[in-house]
Amino acid sequence: MQTSKSLSRRNFIEKATVTAGLTALGTQTLFGKSNEFSPAQVSLPREVWIATVSQEGMSADTCENMVDQILALLDKKTGHRPDVICLPEYVMVNRVRQRIRTLDERVNISDELLKKFDNYARANRCYMIVPAFTKEDGNIYNAAVVIDRNGNRMGEYRKMHLPEDEVQAGYAHGQLNPPVFKTDFGTIGIQICYDCNWHDGWKALQEQGAEIVFWPSAFPGGRMINAKAWDYKYIVVTSTWGRSKICDIVGDEIAATGNWEKNYICVPVNLEQAFSTTWPYSRQFDDIIAKYGRKIKITAYHDENWAIFESLSPDVRVNDVLKEFNIKTAAQTLQDSELDEQKMRQ
Repeated sequence: MQTSKSLSRRNFIEKATVTAGLTALGTQTLFGKSNEFSPAQVSLPREVWIATVSQEGMSADTCENMVDQILALLDKKTGHRPDVICLPEYVMVNRVRQRIRTLDERVNISDELLKKFDNYARANRCYMIVPAFTKEDGNIYNAAVVIDRNGNRMGEYRKMHLPEDEVQAGYAHGQLNPPVFKTDFGTIGIQICYDCNWHDGWKALQEQGAEIVFWPSAFPGGRMINAKAWDYKYIVVTSTWGRSKICDIVGDEIAATGNWEKNYICVPVNLEQAFSTTWPYSRQFDDIIAKYGRKIKITAYHDENWAIFESLSPDVRVNDVLKEFNIKTAAQTLQDSELDEQKMRQ
């Protein structure tokens, strides 16, 4: 649920003047001319600041100590004022010397320590993706809890695909229809660690309109994660025990933890984008640029025959532009092609 405070914060963010948050190498970017343009007018209409954490080099005596370390890290970075923060898989128990004997103990620890994250989200007016151990009907899940800006829990995602060691330990598989969560900046989804070896959850999230997918994990994932962003055309955010990163909708890495900051990154991304085919719509690109000028950015990926339409102005919505010029999104184009094929094969 949105509050006046959260709406005011989003209004502030939407009015802030920034440069484009997503770039792509090896592409051609087309800008138009506009007599009405001035640099102060350029602002991203759906900008969201995303923060993610790595547990690289961290250790603690107890689970509570580890959570306190994580929160202290976040407190040092409050200047970014992130809209959403993602934490690594097993964040409360990873690299902790405290002996935890049973899964029920993990559930009890999660129940108690989640309250600290509830409080942090409320105090800092941000969403949080917090891996935790949850229990329902006698089943224990490796899950990720979504907390809203008010510190309320919106729900959870339960890891669908489990490695052998988790099955042997007694964890239950999550359902095969992962939920999406509606936030005040867009629609988000979650996958966890081993899920990256399958496509079903990622595709289901795409079909439900996910714009950002968070991936808490024990390992970094590497090129598999970039491929998921490219395949499903949404932002993918990883939070791991090692390197954590953020990939844009074409799979390019736009930020990652490393030598300068090994445990935290926070960057803005613009969700007011749409993916389409270059041909045959490139014939209309000049007309779009002539009308909207620098309020819209078209990035062409020539070899792949794809193009990204990105609004740089709060008064321009990409879907309205596509509709005006009768341009289909890539998803619509592929869906129509599949329907044509099904008809021909009947």
